[in-house]
Amino acid sequence: MRRPGSRRAIRRRGSRVSNLAAGLIATVVIAAVCYAVFGGTLPFSGSPFVLKAVFTTETQLALNSPVRIAGVDVGDVAGVQRVAGSSQAAVVTMDINSNGLPIHADATAKIRPRIFLEGNFYVDLEPGTPSAPTLASNATLPAANTAGPVQLDRVLSSLNAAARGNLQTLLQGLGAALSGQPTAAQDATQDPSVRGLTAAQALNLSLKYSAGAFESSAIVNQALLGSSPHDLSGVVVGSERVFRALGARQDQLASLVSTFDATTSTLASRQQDLSRTIALLPPLLRASNGAFSQLDASFGPTQTFARQILPGVQQLGPTIKVALPWMAQALALVSPSELGGLVSSLTPAVQDTSSTISSTETLLSGSNQLARCLVHNVIPTGNAIIQDPPDSSGIPVYQELFQSAVGLAGAGQNFDGNGRYLRVGTAGGSVPITTGPLPFQGPLHGNAVLAPLGTRPAWPGQPPPLRSDVACFKNQPPDLNDVRTGPGS
Repeated sequence: MRRPGSRRAIRRRGSRVSNLAAGLIATVVIAAVCYAVFGGTLPFSGSPFVLKAVFTTETQLALNSPVRIAGVDVGDVAGVQRVAGSSQAAVVTMDINSNGLPIHADATAKIRPRIFLEGNFYVDLEPGTPSAPTLASNATLPAANTAGPVQLDRVLSSLNAAARGNLQTLLQGLGAALSGQPTAAQDATQDPSVRGLTAAQALNLSLKYSAGAFESSAIVNQALLGSSPHDLSGVVVGSERVFRALGARQDQLASLVSTFDATTSTLASRQQDLSRTIALLPPLLRASNGAFSQLDASFGPTQTFARQILPGVQQLGPTIKVALPWMAQALALVSPSELGGLVSSLTPAVQDTSSTISSTETLLSGSNQLARCLVHNVIPTGNAIIQDPPDSSGIPVYQELFQSAVGLAGAGQNFDGNGRYLRVGTAGGSVPITTGPLPFQGPLHGNAVLAPLGTRPAWPGQPPPLRSDVACFKNQPPDLNDVRTGPGS
């Protein structure tokens, strides 16, 4: 809760500036601004570099006229003081900024007009050569190092009557040339935009392009000044060296001019082709910009690759140094006394080996045929299982073959050393047995207790079909289960 009288207490606590104090503060501020605007030196800004120059001719410089070095503003005129006892000599005081330093003892100062004819002058300062001593602030350039502007009235006063008459004639001829109407023959060779116009009218018409031309020229001139001091002087020095070299080679220069004239003549004769070529340049430049973008993007990986390959390049020298002894030993190894002699000894063996290639090729071809026959015919036939119920063995044919050989060997073994043969004993029975005719003795007769089971499986009467006019592996393996079994077979 606010106490009574609190608002009044707050107002008393804040002090107001009186009208008199406010007016004094505003007057001081305005005076300081005017002092700074009209060339006064601000406090704490430091003293500028002061350069004085003695001119023996009328300067026509005003305060704050610019001081330039190679077209760049580096200061301004701070004062012009007439020399006592002279109507034209004066001492010009200039404040030079830091971008115009240093200034040497052989520096020169010239007063030049900023516009054509007369008016609006400036000081063109040449800072001198670096080998000369450096001037300190408040130093004065003597009259021998300065030059004033050449006034137009002085030029005219130096002309005599005959020269002035010739000048009048020149001006009259120039006026007639500018204001005279062109003839039809003259118009025929002119640009269509200026046909029928006088020279003055054509010049006036060109003024609408002057603003852009002057702006572009200003940009070019500004660029020619360079990005740092002494850039332009460096260009001048370099150009002087180039021209000196050209002057020392006059014969070659004459040949260059002749060749250049022939080149320009050829280009002039192919003006239409050159125009079409220039018209095709914009698409080429656009495509080139895209290619340059991709090329610029490849610089990063290229730099990375270069950094990664640099250690390998650094080790290349030591590697070569180590490899040289190895190469020397390798050369000694392949010399005639080492591997060369071994090759000479092996040459007859290699020649004889070549004669066996044909026989080896025949052997390998036959081995291939045999292997394919085994794979496609013999092995599948040996792995087949004959189904002969009711007493099928259930084992492959090749195992039955080996087991039958073992059984025949057991049945035919002998104890008296007279060789192996089978002994068959006959016994009486109710089943008569008669064999077919046997060589040299005819059929055999006998009786058996049980009827013979017969050949298992039955002999089909002829061997499986086999074609000898084709390779073995091209024949079909026989079907061993396609036979008859049982008695009488």
